[in-house]
Amino acid sequence: MDVAAASAEATAEGVRWRRVALRWAAHAAWVLVLAVATELRVGRFGFHPSDQGFILAQAWRVLQGEVPHADIISARPLGSAILHVVDFALPGPLLFASSCLAMVQIALTTIAFAVLVMRRPVLSWGPGRTALVAAAALLNLNGFPLMAWHTIDGITLTACGAWALDSGLRKGNPYARLGGLALLGAAVFVKQSFVLAAVIGLVWTLCYPNRLRRLPGDLLALGAVGIGYVAWVGVGSGFDEMVGQLTGGVPAYGERLLGLWLEDPQVLLRAPGQQLTFFAAVAVVLVMLRLAGERLGAAGRVAAWLLALAGAAAVAWTVVDGRLTASSRWADVLWWILAVAVVVHAIVRRKVSWAALLVLATGFMTSLSWGNDTPTLLTGSLALTALLLLGFVLPDLAPVLRRTWLTATAGLVTVALCGWAVVAHHDEAAYLDLSHDKLTADLGTVSPAMRGIRTNPATYAYVAQIRDCLQRYPASRVAVLPDNPFAYPVFGLHNPFPLEWPLPLEIVGDAPQRMLATAADLDREGDYLVLFETVQNKTLAQGGPVPDRVAADAPIVDYLGLENGLRTRLTGQPVACGSFVGKWVR
Repeated sequence: MDVAAASAEATAEGVRWRRVALRWAAHAAWVLVLAVATELRVGRFGFHPSDQGFILAQAWRVLQGEVPHADIISARPLGSAILHVVDFALPGPLLFASSCLAMVQIALTTIAFAVLVMRRPVLSWGPGRTALVAAAALLNLNGFPLMAWHTIDGITLTACGAWALDSGLRKGNPYARLGGLALLGAAVFVKQSFVLAAVIGLVWTLCYPNRLRRLPGDLLALGAVGIGYVAWVGVGSGFDEMVGQLTGGVPAYGERLLGLWLEDPQVLLRAPGQQLTFFAAVAVVLVMLRLAGERLGAAGRVAAWLLALAGAAAVAWTVVDGRLTASSRWADVLWWILAVAVVVHAIVRRKVSWAALLVLATGFMTSLSWGNDTPTLLTGSLALTALLLLGFVLPDLAPVLRRTWLTATAGLVTVALCGWAVVAHHDEAAYLDLSHDKLTADLGTVSPAMRGIRTNPATYAYVAQIRDCLQRYPASRVAVLPDNPFAYPVFGLHNPFPLEWPLPLEIVGDAPQRMLATAADLDREGDYLVLFETVQNKTLAQGGPVPDRVAADAPIVDYLGLENGLRTRLTGQPVACGSFVGKWVR
């Protein structure tokens, strides 16, 4: 009898674990399907030679054994370059596979924040919750290009690190706790603006019992990536350069986000800022109703539901009115709407949603950027969190959530609408490229690494000209300046210069001197090809024109005089091929 009971118990346990495995597999499947489908329909349409190869170019150098800051000048820690070495091992063409990974990261970010805010594990989600999270992931992408990027890495490490840390602390799992702290510490080393993630991790772990006993191990886990990074750079003789580069950039303070309406209150009366005003007004009345409790009876409950629906409509209209463009500042409005929702939740429920505060903090860290100083890459999570907080303060919500057909229908409709909006926006004008109907050229015919990527004929001709130059003027060391970092990983080039993309803001520390010194070394050693573009970025984004040939002494694109300085310093044979000019020594 005991043997039979033990056998039955073992069988039941095996069945339970198979069910758990199937549920995890189902969630992994929808994330992968979403990523590949988004890349097939959105991500692969449109290409720009600068941004879409920047991180991959740095990863390519790391893969060749170059040391951050000693061999590679960067205004940011090169954690993203290290992380995206894995892109080169993914199955499929490099740019396509890398873009799929970026969408997987965005989906994981959305899942992690949703788990923390809902306080429900992933395996307990029904189709409704899952669909809402998938829709939020699409909104997190919105109009951004699908590519390896340090801000996406920072957000993902923060979200997943907090998810693991929370699970480890609540369940007493030291591996999850230490792993979460390591991820939060790693976020700092993809971009300095995510330093707050490490601070949040430290405060979080100190809020739990036995903190003094755990503190040494927790601090070691939190700093593990940083210790390894600094040690690697130090051994590579790049410590002094690292300090100069990481402290030499132009700081960002998030003043544009924080000052949305503080500097000009009139913003609250104009779209999309007026949605914040409407949401705040709704919030005040909703708080009064909920604090009144059951004294208002059924009328109070109905009024609370109507107000919550009005608040949800304000969130939805902010998304619609923002048109998925950063210039409309819709992400800033969503950030402030969430801030109001956090206050409402805290007053009604008499407790602060620390997870929602984490989403707010991550939105702030995301906005600390030179080019995209707004939490656009977190819009889906901002909107979803605000809606969830509204739901948490409503009475009698559980019976509605238990109706699977209702929540599943609402979720699927939301996914369809968000997917349609993202596709329509990208079809209208891909990032720094033309509309979908004008992206007729497949870059896979230029390089296998770009198979499946579609662009306009002018950009295609530009990229093909680089390939033709490489074949016509072979050399072991090649640079294509200034806006073509994609060329190094795509064509497998060895860039002799310490910068892939010498934009003015990226030129930190002693970058000009090192660039010129490298030119002198090249001239002395020979066997190099240095190409300079004559066609500007904005020209490619507008579809040309790209000339078939230019004179060898044609003017080049030059931001700070550095490119012309390099051109003068190099005494090799002047060459011209397509729209490029350069210097060549075999």
